[in-house]
Amino acid sequence: MQGRSWVITGASSGIGRAVAERAGQLGGNVVLAARRPDALAEVARRIEASGGQALVVAGDLTAADAPEALARAAVARFGAIHVWFNNAGVLPVGRFEEIPVEDNLRAVTVNLGGAVGGSHAALMRFRAQGHGVLLNMASVEARVPLAYHAAYAATTAGVLGLDMALRQEIRLAGLRDVRLVTIMPFTVDTPLWQHAANRAGRQPRGFPYDDPRAVADAIVWAALHAPSGEFPVGMKAQVASVLGQVAPGPSTWAAGRLMDRVQMRGAPAAPVGPGNLHAPIPGPTAIEGGMRGR
Repeated sequence: MQGRSWVITGASSGIGRAVAERAGQLGGNVVLAARRPDALAEVARRIEASGGQALVVAGDLTAADAPEALARAAVARFGAIHVWFNNAGVLPVGRFEEIPVEDNLRAVTVNLGGAVGGSHAALMRFRAQGHGVLLNMASVEARVPLAYHAAYAATTAGVLGLDMALRQEIRLAGLRDVRLVTIMPFTVDTPLWQHAANRAGRQPRGFPYDDPRAVADAIVWAALHAPSGEFPVGMKAQVASVLGQVAPGPSTWAAGRLMDRVQMRGAPAAPVGPGNLHAPIPGPTAIEGGMRGR
């Protein structure tokens, strides 16, 4: 890790922040990207206090030229990019027909469009360097989609398909030292749930939650050691991923029933609103969302 340069999108909170801080603790150079410069500056201070180096590049990465500008900034500061982690993501929650179309399309732009743009910028550098690791955040929902997460599930499946095609191109190009790992966690206790676009009228919820710091440690390990391919994080994610492939009908039926009970019947009432889909939510940022405590 010493001296390796990481580009991390969605680095202001949750898993992105946890991975950034862990990379900095291990001596990495970390380029932090998200929409909130104040939150990124806080993460940068923590990284530098722990012995790493940090560069803040704030902005909305859905702009067509933003990923390329991010890559140029990273190379200008640190000379190369060793790991690129496309992690920015948003979540609309509710019945599909009750979610405004613009909300679902925004999720597609951020989650899938961000992976497309970031992957393009990263692979351009990796091809020139001859080496590099691309991590794309997906979810076990790519294998077992959940009711009331239609757009989110679609974007994670899109990221999985993108990565499968890109891995073929990497092999065909003979880039032996370029790896592409699709990160597929289970439900993680991050601020994603408080920041979600709530169109259900009930507090967005998942089941059961994993520790985001443990997930971040696994992602750092994957960047260093995992071969190209899918990387379900933890036993629950591994089981769900297998069931989604060998028994897609029963697994999605059971997931839908469970999600209906957790989200639409068991969750307390909460105000409807767009969350952080179209603009950041002001206030403190964190790695954990506090959902396990509740």
